[in-house]
Amino acid sequence: MIRRPAARLRAAICRLLSTDVQPAVSVSPERVGPEPAAPQPGAVAPLMDGHGRLHDYLRISLTERCNLRCQYCMPAEGVPLCPAAALLAGGELARLARVFAALGVRKVRLTGGEPTLRRDLPEIIQSLKSIPGIETVGVTTNALVLTRALPALRRAGLDALNVSLDTLRPDRYLHMARRNGLSRVLAAIDLALQLDYRPLKINTVLMKGFNDDEICDFVEFTRDREVEVRFIEFMPFSGNAWQRDRLVPYRAALRAIAARYPDLRAVTPRPNDTARVFQVAGHAGRVGFISSMTHAFCSSCNRLRLTADGNLKVCLFGSAEVSLRDALRGGAEDHELAALIRQALMNKKPQHAGMQSLKDMKNRPMILIGG
Repeated sequence: MIRRPAARLRAAICRLLSTDVQPAVSVSPERVGPEPAAPQPGAVAPLMDGHGRLHDYLRISLTERCNLRCQYCMPAEGVPLCPAAALLAGGELARLARVFAALGVRKVRLTGGEPTLRRDLPEIIQSLKSIPGIETVGVTTNALVLTRALPALRRAGLDALNVSLDTLRPDRYLHMARRNGLSRVLAAIDLALQLDYRPLKINTVLMKGFNDDEICDFVEFTRDREVEVRFIEFMPFSGNAWQRDRLVPYRAALRAIAARYPDLRAVTPRPNDTARVFQVAGHAGRVGFISSMTHAFCSSCNRLRLTADGNLKVCLFGSAEVSLRDALRGGAEDHELAALIRQALMNKKPQHAGMQSLKDMKNRPMILIGG
């Protein structure tokens, strides 16, 4: 376990907070919504970055391990994993979550790796649900073992589910994930719907030449199921062999759907939603498009990320990280952890660097960031 003298750590925090941080680029108010109201006396100031964006959503990676080897997420040779002692324990996760909740975080999503590999996942969910201020706890999973795990997660208070599924064809599933398991994932989706996880979100990474001919198959999947299939543009991360010519722009996918389903209609957007959502008349479910590469939604970003080894990332595509684990284990008090979070957020850029720059930027593989 890493320990540092508390006095030295607090002195470092004070030096960090004494440095003026100026936003590199300003974002016009009309792009990010109305000016937030001034906090009332005694109230905690909203968790704002230097560009006027309110952050109330925290994604926590629970583990770097996974039971799949998806090509867009993990290099073929695998990744070096942190020793168990370097990862956040359940109690440390709960304490950091309480600090974030006190700063205004209302929604938490648990990711990985594969979060269902954490044996204490029900206890983590139950702990998060007991924190004042946290309204929603969700999990993003590949669903390989979800059928067995879901009843306990439901009892623990799990509010929402996202299932990663990139193809409806067994041979392609094996090719992309480097493992079998499609039938188990489909069974888990059916169980989740029976347990009233509606709409159940399905994350589908589109890649040209792999699954772009299944776009309308996924639309058909929404005919009788109350699911929201969200087509995600292929994004560059370390080791995933990203190429621009494998990217399926969201407008191209939308055109393919509209050509077959002329009664496709846009759904009223939800605040801070990353997806542009549509529905075919008469279908129980919907489809959405997450266009991180071709039509970025940085101006309304409200997300923070905590990696499994306790590093805070204020942007999925940014390489900058701040170790909250080291601060916590070094004896930092809650207000000092809160100060580190605020200072890291003030360094958040107005938008990511763009797909060509991201291709060459040093960043973790997706599995080590958290989906």
